[in-house]
Amino acid sequence: MKMYLRKIFIQSVRFMALEAKHKHIENMVKKSRVVVFMKGIPDEPKCGFSSAVIQVMKMHNVPFDAYDVLQDEGLRHEIKEFSNWPTIPQVYINGEFVGGCDIILDMHKNGDLIEELTKAGIRSALLDQEMPAKK
Repeated sequence: MKMYLRKIFIQSVRFMALEAKHKHIENMVKKSRVVVFMKGIPDEPKCGFSSAVIQVMKMHNVPFDAYDVLQDEGLRHEIKEFSNWPTIPQVYINGEFVGGCDIILDMHKNGDLIEELTKAGIRSALLDQEMPAKK
């Protein structure tokens, strides 16, 4: 019985620790309308995938918060667990996980990113550019 109670206690402590980590991540993703977890910082991405996501955000002139997962190994693992997504970068809009590099690039190409940004109350700078005249 004593062993059983100890096991339950340990599981409870682990669960509470996991809940605290998830709450911390939840606060981070809700801090700003757009949040990017990346390798490096926006001015110095440390991988091509993070660089591509930042370039897309800059093309749309999207204000965003960025977190460098290379500076915090715990954060790197926690964000993957939180989103149930195995790769970095990760993009959140209005606190919701949107995707990684491939998804953001696809959304950018097909116009879905502008739609998501609009839902979040962010106007894409690409809407202000003149479209080339059709021949």
